[in-house]
Amino acid sequence: MNIYIADDDFDDRDFFMEALKNIDINTEVSQFDNGVDLMDKLFSDVNLPQVIFLDLYMPIMDGFECLIDIRNFKKFKDIYIIAYSSIYRDREVNQLKEDGANQFLKKSSSLKELKKLLSKSLRKVPFKNDEVVLKDEFVVLI
Repeated sequence: MNIYIADDDFDDRDFFMEALKNIDINTEVSQFDNGVDLMDKLFSDVNLPQVIFLDLYMPIMDGFECLIDIRNFKKFKDIYIIAYSSIYRDREVNQLKEDGANQFLKKSSSLKELKKLLSKSLRKVPFKNDEVVLKDEFVVLI
């Protein structure tokens, strides 16, 4: 599974990578520290990712802006977008769903919990991004 991760916090990306290595899904991961670099890669890449994990709070271009930009381009319509943050607010989560995110994942500080979250989250990724996701399936929590 080809995955992009956009997160400005190196330690969070490293933690995320460690958790991904320990789940039973074969992944190839590219990392970005802001939304602008992610968007540049999307426009220049021939092999688009199946999944983007998108941190909501980043400098230069945050995850909210990035999500809207991605969903504005038809060529990116099949990319499964999982927004994530350590902060959970109903209003923001509802807005993310409305703006085209496929899931919201609340960050965990426990490696064991993060592995469970990622495994649960990635197993929901369809081959085509045409499924309707119910609200109780949209938010992935432990």
